[in-house]
Amino acid sequence: MKKLFGVLLSASVLTLSACGKQDATQEKSKVDANGLTKVTLASSGSDTDIWNFIAKLPETKKAGIDLKVQNFTDYVAMNNAVANKDIDANAFQSYAYMVAYNANNKDKVAPIATTYLEPMGIYATKYKRVEEFPQGATVAIPNDGANESRALLLLQSAGLVKLKANFDDVKGTPADIEVNSKKLVIKPIQMATAVRVKNDVDAIVLGNVLAMEGGLNVLKDSIYHEPIDQSTRMNVNIIAVADSRKEDPTLKKLGELYHTEAVKKYIQDHFEGTKVDVNKPVSYLTDTK
Repeated sequence: MKKLFGVLLSASVLTLSACGKQDATQEKSKVDANGLTKVTLASSGSDTDIWNFIAKLPETKKAGIDLKVQNFTDYVAMNNAVANKDIDANAFQSYAYMVAYNANNKDKVAPIATTYLEPMGIYATKYKRVEEFPQGATVAIPNDGANESRALLLLQSAGLVKLKANFDDVKGTPADIEVNSKKLVIKPIQMATAVRVKNDVDAIVLGNVLAMEGGLNVLKDSIYHEPIDQSTRMNVNIIAVADSRKEDPTLKKLGELYHTEAVKKYIQDHFEGTKVDVNKPVSYLTDTK
């Protein structure tokens, strides 16, 4: 019996030792030959270009990071990959979109830094002002979570509809429209194909990333766009990580890198002021005072 116990104990020690070596190997695998920590960030559209620029900056190397950028077209898949820790971080969504995602998913993501706010705009081919919309005009809006609510708030800001007093700026839907004097037909559509149908409807509400991909500048081409003030802070874009990693010091450096002077200049040169820098603590997003 003692001999058997000794064999089992030895096997256990060997197993634990092997696990320890395996864990150590896994930890080391995230550090490359130059001693840089490998970080994979997912993004989409023009934001991918910004992060590819950041990946090549000397400041990124000085921060001890070897940044790899992956381009996604599916927003939910991008958050799922971060929540499941298949990807370290992502940078594509507004804070409101993140709140909506977390409300519908068991595994959560969390913001570690703010990046920018880009106004959402109303675009039309036939009309130059929202006041020109005829009775029964069709307006296409995003059909995904917080962007749908955001679009409805924009239509209210433009004086086209009035929403219920208890409108939820994350979960609101067209059913929450209280007054629609022009009897607008609000048509939620998948935003990935939005620019293609712009001429098939009277107006379309677009986020700036999709607008720019369609050759549109929200400051020049929209007939109405969001004001940039406290009322739109839920729409500030963020860098998100798995909730359990929100205090990771390496990942937090991504926020610092985004707000370097080199990145600000790159964004100004390439996006004509449509991405307004917001360098605030995460508490800015949740502080109601």
